[in-house]
Parts: sequence; C-alpha cells; structure tokens
Amino acid sequence: MDLSPFGVRASAGTLRSGSGVTLEHPWTEAGVLAAPASNGAQVLHLAVALCVLNDTFREGQRLGVAVHGVVVEADGGFDDDWRSTGVTYEVAVDSPAGAADLERLSAAVDDVAEVPRALRAGAPVTRRR
Repeated sequence: MDLSPFGVRASAGTLRSGSGVTLEHPWTEAGVLAAPASNGAQVLHLAVALCVLNDTFREGQRLGVAVHGVVVEADGGFDDDWRSTGVTYEVAVDSPAGAADLERLSAAVDDVAEVPRALRAGAPVTRRR
C-alpha cells in the first residue's frame, strides 16, 4: 500500500519488520512493531491496524488457520474541516493455509474487528466538562 503521511503499519510474528514502537502483544513474544504514531490521524489509523492484526491472530486460532505473522497497513484522508473521509486497510498474512482458508479468515476478521466496526457505525465523541 502506498501510504500517505497519515498512513501506518503494524507488524508481528514472522512479518514483524521495520522501525517503530514495540507494543506488547499476547500472540507473539516479540510484540507488535507499530509506526508512525506521532499525530492523532496516525493514531486513529493505528487503532484500526492493531485491531485487525490482533483479530487476525485470534480468529486464525478460532478457525484453525495457522497464522505465523501479520502486517496491516491502514491509511485514510480528511476533508477541509478535518473530518475523516474513511479508512482503508490492507493485510498480509504468513500462513501455510490455502487461499480459501485465508479468505475465510480475512472475511471473519473484517466482520468482527471492533475498531473498524465502531467507525463504520459511527460513534458520538463528547467532551466531558
């Protein structure tokens, strides 16, 4: 994926590479490598990427699809008033599973990933006084 200045990358397992911040991760000993995360737009996109990464490991285990590594890139834009114009993500999985099983895994993750679901549904954000 050709990332904009708002784009991010999260990687773990055998696909963990690059530089960034290491976050503890229950599915891999070395943790998740995440970058960049220096502004709110990147952190929003990183929330999507981390959620999809975590759910790929979790759903792989649930579905019996071996997952050795995952990399997720997420990106999006903003209009003139800094409202998100949407988030797009792309996933690569290191797995011995066949294409049909990987597609089944990808579809399951897209259905259950909490952060993408919350963004799709819309959520009020209010300042507490």
